[in-house]
Amino acid sequence: MYVEAKPQFHTILDQVFPEYRKVFGDLYSRVSLLIVKKYPTSEAVLTAGESKLAERVMEFCTSRSGQWAWGKAKKIMDSVSRNPFRTSMYQSHIINLRMYIKLLLHDQGQLSDLEDRIVALANEREEYKIIQSILGIGEKIAATIISEIGEIDRFNHPKKLVAFAGVDPSVHSWGKFTATINRMTKRFEQTTSFSVSVLCGIRSSRNKKLKEFYDKKKSEGKPAKVSLY
Repeated sequence: MYVEAKPQFHTILDQVFPEYRKVFGDLYSRVSLLIVKKYPTSEAVLTAGESKLAERVMEFCTSRSGQWAWGKAKKIMDSVSRNPFRTSMYQSHIINLRMYIKLLLHDQGQLSDLEDRIVALANEREEYKIIQSILGIGEKIAATIISEIGEIDRFNHPKKLVAFAGVDPSVHSWGKFTATINRMTKRFEQTTSFSVSVLCGIRSSRNKKLKEFYDKKKSEGKPAKVSLY
């Protein structure tokens, strides 16, 4: 339901307040959905004013600073000046917009509860904390890796785990010829958490060794995916 509701919400928003999409980095974040639910039209935004908008942003997102909230309030006001729809022609659009927002927020709550349960179950596994000791891997990725691998005892050699994860580049050779451009094995599609964890590790400012290794492989002329995995 959550996946289907997002494009429906997006379609209706484009018929009411399309410029709002540029205000928040994540259109579907809780604060973004609550703000557009409260002020779905240019008219509603202008009636509230920048001060009230900043107050609401701070209320809906207490983890961010007041300066951030005022910045978002200004962006909302600026989006109104670009919005082609000053008033909503059809009240049904507003009703449907708020209905989809309510559905999205409900599903987000359900997904959040499910993630909490997954993390709680993962905490019962000894390897959970070991995996998180790798820089760039947090709770969710560690739990996903455990779920994808299953019982580690079924791999009697590290190379078998690497092959299962699909992070081993295939090597094409015949006779005395060995291809210089190789692709990842098709099994890579099985475990997406490994690709995410490597990317997080490279982007982490703390994991300098992994970044240095990646840069070294790139400088050797290896393709991006081969260098990454």
